[in-house]
Amino acid sequence: MIYVGIDPGKKGAVAYMMETTGGNFVTNAVPMEQALFTMKALASTGKPIRACIEQVHAMPKQGVTSTFSFGEGFGWLKGVMDALGISYQEVPPQKWKREFGLNSDKQTSIQVCKRLFPDADLRPSEKCRVDNDGMAEALLMAEYARRKF
Repeated sequence: MIYVGIDPGKKGAVAYMMETTGGNFVTNAVPMEQALFTMKALASTGKPIRACIEQVHAMPKQGVTSTFSFGEGFGWLKGVMDALGISYQEVPPQKWKREFGLNSDKQTSIQVCKRLFPDADLRPSEKCRVDNDGMAEALLMAEYARRKF
């Protein structure tokens, strides 16, 4: 079984947890630029996939152009999963964050993720020194999918 978490958006990410034959999990998170490649690779394994994508909506005082662009990206992600035959559920941020005792603070998401997955590299590239909160939240959503789906 493969569990996928997707934090949509410009700084978002895709993360997965793949069960090994020993019952352990291999985990990885990648920035959104690598989403298509990652989703295609996961679908090609032939293993069943359960995905969780953060349910998003327009935010007050957000510009029309940025709202349209964000919605376009969200629709693209859903289209990719549909095309690859990956079943997914949209989960509101309040719901999955409650599972881990989180709020809107991104640093807390990173801390909780590192506690649950101490070996996870949350940097978008080897050159980066700062952990990416989108990658942390995507990995937490993959864990949410494992627990709930």
